[in-house]
Amino acid sequence: MKLLLHTCCAPCSVYCIKSLRAEDIEPTLYWYNPNIHPYVEYKARRDCLVEYVKQKQVKLVLEDAYGLDEFCKNVVDKITTRCQDYCYPKRLRQAFEYAKKNGYDTISTTLLYSIYQKHEFIADLMEALAAEYGVEFLYRDFRKGWQEGQDEARAAGLYMQKYCGCVFSEEESGIGREIGRKMKKQGVSPTNANVRKLVESCKVDGIIVPGVVKAAVNEAFSEYGDIID
Repeated sequence: MKLLLHTCCAPCSVYCIKSLRAEDIEPTLYWYNPNIHPYVEYKARRDCLVEYVKQKQVKLVLEDAYGLDEFCKNVVDKITTRCQDYCYPKRLRQAFEYAKKNGYDTISTTLLYSIYQKHEFIADLMEALAAEYGVEFLYRDFRKGWQEGQDEARAAGLYMQKYCGCVFSEEESGIGREIGRKMKKQGVSPTNANVRKLVESCKVDGIIVPGVVKAAVNEAFSEYGDIID
């Protein structure tokens, strides 16, 4: 098996590499992520991965493309469905094209590791692309190693990003962290799950509205007084 592993970042690669090697599968990592913005964030994730593969002696193919302009042009009319309509297909199709042209018979992705990604959609898309390109899709539910991978990434001192990649996910994550901090100040113990649920409920036509954030959080935790003033 000659496996190309599309890779979104170093932390998400930790468990994937480890578990594949436990199966005697040696992956070649493939970096192509033009959905990551701004450039300082893109560079931090890319450079962290470059250093990490040196430590682990893993081959890396670096397709260096910072695609803010193209990203904006393609998602401006579909912000709410940007992941399914652009981010996933753009990156994974490019990975399949590279695999096909360079003799890889099998492909997978670290996107199957994150508990925050649209796992079933990604798997279905990979299956469809595999049929189109004639390259086998190796499915693994890497999510089972989520905490193990996170713990090892932190212990290794890897750069741990705070959001998925694009400017819109950065906004959602930033608001979520703000909600979490303010909840803690009021003696409320937030979890990622309930904060994310609140952030999702604060969207109007898919767009986060600050006034709705305030109302939703304060209503959800009214017994503690206003969380956000």
